[in-house]
Amino acid sequence: MDSTPHLVASDIDGTLLRDDRTLSARTADVLARISARGTPVVLVTGRPIRWLRLVYEQLAAPLPAVCANGAVVYDPHNDEVLRADPLAPELLAEVVRRLRAEISGVSLAVEIVDSRQMRHEAHYPLRWDADAEAIRAVETAEELLSVPAVKLLARAGEQQDPDQFTRLVTAALAGIAEATHSSRSGLVEISAAGVTKAAGLAWYCHRIGVAAPDVLAFGDMPNDLPMLTWAGRAVAVANAHPEVLAIADEVAPANSSDGVATYLEKVFGVD
Repeated sequence: MDSTPHLVASDIDGTLLRDDRTLSARTADVLARISARGTPVVLVTGRPIRWLRLVYEQLAAPLPAVCANGAVVYDPHNDEVLRADPLAPELLAEVVRRLRAEISGVSLAVEIVDSRQMRHEAHYPLRWDADAEAIRAVETAEELLSVPAVKLLARAGEQQDPDQFTRLVTAALAGIAEATHSSRSGLVEISAAGVTKAAGLAWYCHRIGVAAPDVLAFGDMPNDLPMLTWAGRAVAVANAHPEVLAIADEVAPANSSDGVATYLEKVFGVD
C-alpha cells in the first residue's frame, strides 16, 4: 500500500485499548477525525457484541464491528447483525466430542444469539464478564449444544501455555473448525471452519467496495494473524505476540503508548 488507506481496521484489546481497557482521549480523537474525513474505521475483535458497549462509551460515535473473531458483523447505529456464521448444533457436538477425547478436564462455554448471550458449564471459570442477564450456567451438555453458537470457548486449567493449548485444539479439530487465541490465560476460541477475522472483514469490505490492498490493519495476538496477512498493510503494536511481530509490515508503539493513534497521525496527517 503506497497511498492513503481506504479503510482502517483495528483489533481492540491489547491494540486499541490500553492495558486497563480504557481508550485514551488521543486515540478516540484520531479515530473520530479519520472517520469525519470519510475513511471508514472498523473494529475487528474477538469480543462479543455485549462487550462493545464498554468501548462505544469511550468513542465519539460507535464504529461498525466484526465481532467474535469474524463470526458476526455488526452495525451499531441500527443495532443490527449484518452477517453471522455460527457453529451449527450438530457441528458443535462433534467439536466437543473431539475436545473431550483429546483434552482432559476441558471446560466449555458458548457465545449464542449472535454473541449477545453466553452459556457455560458450571465449572467454566468466568473472568470479568458476569452479566447475570446475558450469562448463565447450564446443567447439561445437551443444553450447552442445543442452539447455534458463533464461538465456542475452551479452557483446561490455568497452567496451560496458550500457544501449545491452541496447537493441541487445532490438531483435534482439523478440517471442521478454526481454533485461535487472544489471551495469555489458556483460553482457546473456536469458530466454524473458514471463519476468521479476515473473512469477516473481507465480507464487510466487499459490501462497501473496499479492496484488501487498500486496508490498513492493526493487531497484537494470534487471532489477528488472518486479518493482518489479508490486509494491504499490516501493523503490529510493539507489545504484540511474536508471531504477529514476525509477519507485520511495520511495528507501531505499544498499546499503552497510543501506538495506533501515533501511527494514524503520521499516515493521515492529523495531530
